[in-house]
Amino acid sequence: MRISILKSLCLSLAAFVIIPLASAQETNKFEQLGTLLPTPNSTRSASGAPGGAYWQQKADYVMDIHLDDNKQKISGKETITYHNQSPDALNYLWLQLDQNQQAEGSDSYTTQTGNIDTRVTAGQLARMERSGSLDRGDHIEKVTDAKGTPLSYTINKTMMRVDLPQPLASGASYVFKIEWWYNINDRSKEGGRSGYEYFPKDSNYLYTIAQFFPRMCVYDDINGWQNKQFLGSGEFTLVFGDYDVNITVPADHAIAATGVLQNPKDVLTKAQQDRYAQAQRSYTEPVKVITNEEALKNESNRATTEKTWHFKATNVRDFAFASSRKFIWDAMAVKQSASPDVLAMSMYPKEGNPLWEMYSTKVVAHTLKWYSHYTVDYPYPVAWSVHTNNIGMEYPMIAFNGGRPNEDGTYSERGKYGMIGVIIHEVGHNYFPMIINSDERQWTWMDEGLNTFVQFLTEQQWERDYPSGRGPAFKIVDYMKADQDQLEPIMSNSENIKQLGSNAYAKTATGLNILRETIMGRDLFDKAFKEYAQRWKFKHPSPADFFRTMEDASAVDLDWFWRGWFFTTEPCDVELGEVKWQRADRPEDPSMKSYEENYTTQNPMGISSERNRESIAQTQDEIDRSLRDQYTDADQQKADQEAYDAYVAKLPPEEQKVVQAGKNYYTITFKNKGGLPMPIILKFIYADSTEEVQRIPAEIWRRNNEEVTKVFITDKVIKQINLDPYLETADIDRSNNYYPSQQEMSRFELYRQQRGMPPGRS
Repeated sequence: MRISILKSLCLSLAAFVIIPLASAQETNKFEQLGTLLPTPNSTRSASGAPGGAYWQQKADYVMDIHLDDNKQKISGKETITYHNQSPDALNYLWLQLDQNQQAEGSDSYTTQTGNIDTRVTAGQLARMERSGSLDRGDHIEKVTDAKGTPLSYTINKTMMRVDLPQPLASGASYVFKIEWWYNINDRSKEGGRSGYEYFPKDSNYLYTIAQFFPRMCVYDDINGWQNKQFLGSGEFTLVFGDYDVNITVPADHAIAATGVLQNPKDVLTKAQQDRYAQAQRSYTEPVKVITNEEALKNESNRATTEKTWHFKATNVRDFAFASSRKFIWDAMAVKQSASPDVLAMSMYPKEGNPLWEMYSTKVVAHTLKWYSHYTVDYPYPVAWSVHTNNIGMEYPMIAFNGGRPNEDGTYSERGKYGMIGVIIHEVGHNYFPMIINSDERQWTWMDEGLNTFVQFLTEQQWERDYPSGRGPAFKIVDYMKADQDQLEPIMSNSENIKQLGSNAYAKTATGLNILRETIMGRDLFDKAFKEYAQRWKFKHPSPADFFRTMEDASAVDLDWFWRGWFFTTEPCDVELGEVKWQRADRPEDPSMKSYEENYTTQNPMGISSERNRESIAQTQDEIDRSLRDQYTDADQQKADQEAYDAYVAKLPPEEQKVVQAGKNYYTITFKNKGGLPMPIILKFIYADSTEEVQRIPAEIWRRNNEEVTKVFITDKVIKQINLDPYLETADIDRSNNYYPSQQEMSRFELYRQQRGMPPGRS
């Protein structure tokens, strides 16, 4: 048995029953997934759609947040109304305390591995000293019911359980309050998905604040409470609800946040209010709401008073915001065909220019257009892109995006496309998982992989042949051909994956692109993918819901693909083996004979015959022609042809037609050396230099996983055969993809090495 099959199919995957297989011979790669997927029921149907009894919880938040710009501290009060829409009575509630991931003694630090090289910087040593030693965790001051009566609660690292005075019945709601605070982390030095960046030249801070308040865990029909600890890689599983949030900051700060600003008259000047209104009518160019000059003036002063910004958001799964006195703010409207207009907006410090004022908001608008095209109309009124120095992170209606030019305003090609790509990716996360709300803590691929795939489609709509880093099949080859002990199936928990980017992001996106371009075709794939998005918007889909919907909406059996690409680590490596050429036997047609046949007919003794024609003036039968009989008489060839024609004339008409057509019959053997079934794509290059492409579905392997032969009938003689000519299947060894065989060339890169240049664009 291949180790990869055992490794993948014996994993304990949440909500999946895994039946180990005894040997590779017993595993037909085209068997239905069966018990690998959970049994359909009244909440999740066999079609992949939500069932008639589908339910999910709801949590509404009212919050008052204070940002202390002197102490870099967040404090807050929140009132949570939890709606139990499940059929179960709940004795307690679970909440996430993500900031505890950075607290002293957190599992993220204590389980961290590493070593010290002989060369180490002081900064690296400082980070090692700092790990887990700073007071960055959540400080819970109070947990009470709506009337202020204390509730019993237990904190288990990044999770907090609140015990209810009596079970919360199905259909009932419960209101409780929490007061808390924490010290904001320096994201540049300490890491983290949110935090602050300090600008020493003007002594200012830029805050990107997320995962900053106690948030409800998901309780669903698959896992009950999803309360896996937050270790850093597995992201967030969250409940939809409504938010009403007041954020108090220094009066010279500007805020971008989830939701719609409720009090622009209280926080913006009259000129800014006018420009804000103008932006909502501008569909081609962004309008500066806070200008470069206003931002520069703000960052050179220090307000001694504070302002409160008020935001409301409906039916979102989270809330985040950014705040700084350094912010420039621009915005433009995005028209949707069947939904209300959206306001695409960006906030960025001067350090982000000229890249950010040139591109950011237009990239946001572009992202909304094309993600909506492939999935669902964007349902929210705003979409933000906020500039940071070294992060890409997403939340409902707001994303924190890196991509900073050099200090003198110049930027590299890589820097430009890197910034555009990260904005598309992070803004695209509004769809996966902010709208199509998958379980990120368990299945990273369901948000990162699906999002990276649509990112690739959107990048290609931005610029022809945009240099996308992920999506095309050939870009995943290096990962797929790595040692098997360095790989995990896509269907693995986020925290257990060694190469998260290559696995959950790139391999998933590549697989979907292979489905779209090679297996299903664009039209079928796009309709099925859109159906999945429509079915599961504002709901909690599982992997089985995605797999089943893609098949249900397309009538394409993809179980073999999910099994191979998602549940194993097997690569694609198909060898183009023996090629046998045959034609109908016609006596007098030299063109239908191979070189060897023609040569041996003219030279029965090979090279001796050639040389004897020169060295032997006459043979005896040439001297005495009476020695010749029917076996040496040239007229016999004519007799043979007449006999053959008589034979053909007696054949049925349809057989005569086939024989007289003089077609070529090529029997080709294919070997599946990698183990992963894939379609076979062949390019035939004929003797007259014309070309033809033939595509054979992956089901050709269904009766033999290892080797198949197939006969191809052509009118012309084949000169060359190329397997996977368009690099569609992520074949890890192309040296065996040619007939006749070809050598794969590698090149010296002396010039690049001499100049210290990288070997090529990644």
